[in-house]
Formats: sequence, structure tokens, C-alpha cells
Amino acid sequence: MRAVLVEKFNQLPVVTEVPDPAPPAGGVVVKVEATGLCRSDWHGWRGHDPDIALPHVPGHEFAGVIAAVGAGVTGWRPGDRVTAPFVCACGTCPACLSGNQQVCERQQQPGFTHWGSFAEFVVVHQAPINLVRIDDTITFTAAAALGCRFATAFRAVVAQGGVRPGDWLAVHGCGGVGLSAVMIAAAAGARVVAVDISPTARTMAAAAGAEITLDANDFRTAGSAPDSAAPVPAAEVSGTAGLAIGAAVQQLTGGGAHVSLDALGSQATLTASIASLRRRGRHIQVGLLPPAEGRPTVPMELVIAAELEILGSHGMPAHAYPDMMALVTAGRLRPADLVTREITLDRAPQALTAMSTPATAGLTVINPTAHPA
Repeated sequence: MRAVLVEKFNQLPVVTEVPDPAPPAGGVVVKVEATGLCRSDWHGWRGHDPDIALPHVPGHEFAGVIAAVGAGVTGWRPGDRVTAPFVCACGTCPACLSGNQQVCERQQQPGFTHWGSFAEFVVVHQAPINLVRIDDTITFTAAAALGCRFATAFRAVVAQGGVRPGDWLAVHGCGGVGLSAVMIAAAAGARVVAVDISPTARTMAAAAGAEITLDANDFRTAGSAPDSAAPVPAAEVSGTAGLAIGAAVQQLTGGGAHVSLDALGSQATLTASIASLRRRGRHIQVGLLPPAEGRPTVPMELVIAAELEILGSHGMPAHAYPDMMALVTAGRLRPADLVTREITLDRAPQALTAMSTPATAGLTVINPTAHPA
């Protein structure tokens, strides 16, 4: 099969022929019809994930049809339209038995622990607990967003955030996860403040249902040192800018957001999210903050004084997908609206490495079966 192969971290991957995968016992091989390009893939390419062994095929949010079924798999057959969470659970550890497969103790992740979906085929292990059926009315392009960014945002807003009609939700970073969170919260009846540096991202956030949008650039100079002073560390400046953004959100929402998401993962967005909250509010950390880029400083004085909650959110288990899928089928959630670019596999290496600079607004989806014109 053709696949994007990472041979060295931080170097341009290549599109090449690699062996076709075989279905493992209990698993399936999926013919990939569409796969999303996510910032988590970029983190993997940079070498931030210790589970990745080179050479490696990235890609973890995908949709397609089952091509082959392994021994012991029942209820699924070739030709079924499927997707899967980016966390493929074991099904037997204590976390899985409690229904929390998204934090499985022995999880496997396509594109991280094993080869992923930037290829014509991908393996899904433990298929009975990890496969999600796709309704015929949902396109593969739309479904490709559901395995990671949209599902992650859905659980972050609905389950971890507990957003209710009339609540204020602040979303910091309007990439794929952030825009998904805006759309999901608006559909749930919440009022949304969306913060981003990109005017295109803010326009898309407004179209997805954000009531207020803020340009994070307006706060980037907050905390800068005077010319005669010693330079201020970048983390301190970004943290101060985050406090300024939080103060603006508090003013605009009449006391602060009930729930706030850091959908990007940076010192500035983490600080801004926590500082945006009203008393006893909930901060949800979704964006990755890998130790390789330096551990962030958390404004714990705000957490203590206002009795704030800090929660992580790590995907969504397959058994929780039906509620989200029903809203997609009914047209109340429209993941396809967030897709701004579809590319061939041959263009994926450049698109992946380009994420080192500010990303194009919206979602990029790769079609592994399409060839350049």
C-alpha cells in the first residue's frame, strides 16, 4: 500500500510503498477513505510522543470500510462503513471495565503506538469495542473528523464540562478541536466566547455559533518589559497576556465563563482559560502540552481563591458515540462545515510539516485513495 512514512523526526516524510497490513486476531483492517490532519500528528512527527518507533506511519482520525476481518471478530464484516476513537481500548483493564475506555491502561493508538491512517489501509485492534458504525448519510470526509477532534470536543464540552443551556463557554484556540467545541456548545444552547489569533478562525467560530470572538493578538504585548529593563521570559509574557484575555472574557460575560477550554495547548491559552472562569468554574485541558516543549505554569492562586476545577479530556470511548452520531445525522452538528481543505496523500508530508507555523483555519482531510491529477 501507499503510505506517508516518517523515517526521522523533524524531517520531511516520504510517500512510499509499504507492506499491506493483515488483520490481527480480534481486529480488522480498514480501507481508509478519508483521514484528518491533526496537530497531534505534528507532535508525533516532532518526536514528542515516546510511544512512536521509527520508521512510522502517522494518522489517527479516519473513516473507511472494513477490508478484512481477523479471527474471533463477530458483528462486523467487509464493506461495513466505520470509524474508531483514536484510543483503541483493551476492554479488560479496570478503566475499560468501568466504561472509561478513553483512559485504557493498555490502550493502542493508530498513528502512535502502531502505524496509522496516512495510508491506504489501517489496523483497528479489539474491533468489537473500538469500531463505530457510520450511517450512510454521513460522508467519509465528515466522519474522518469524528475519531479525534470532534469526538474529543464533544466529550470535553458535554461530559467533562457539563455545559448547560445558558452557560457561558470560553474556547481558547479555534483549530479543529476549538471550532468543534464552539459548534457543539452552541447546539447545546450555551453562549460561546471564541479566542484566536486568526481572523479566518474567528469568522469560522462565529459561523459555528460563537456569540463573541476575541483577537488574541490584541493581548500579546501585555506584560512586555520596558526598554531599560531585563528581558521578560517568553512564558511569563504569554502568561501575562493570558491573564489579560481572561479579564476581558470575565468582563464580556458578566463575571466569567462557567466552563473554559484550552483547545490549543500553550502557556498563554492555559492561563487565559483558567483566568476566564467565574467562581467555581471548570477548566478543561484538551490541547497537548508536551514536556518536551517545557512544562507550563498553572495560576494556582486563581484555582484556590475561586474554587475552580481543572479537568483533562482525552478523546471519547466508542460506546459514547451514538449520542453524537444522532446529532450529526439529524443535522444539528455539522462536522463537514469545518473542513476547509481536502488533499491527496502525496501532499500530506508538506501539510504535516507546515503545522510548525500557524495552521490554516478549519480541518484538513487527506484522501489516501486519490492520486494527483
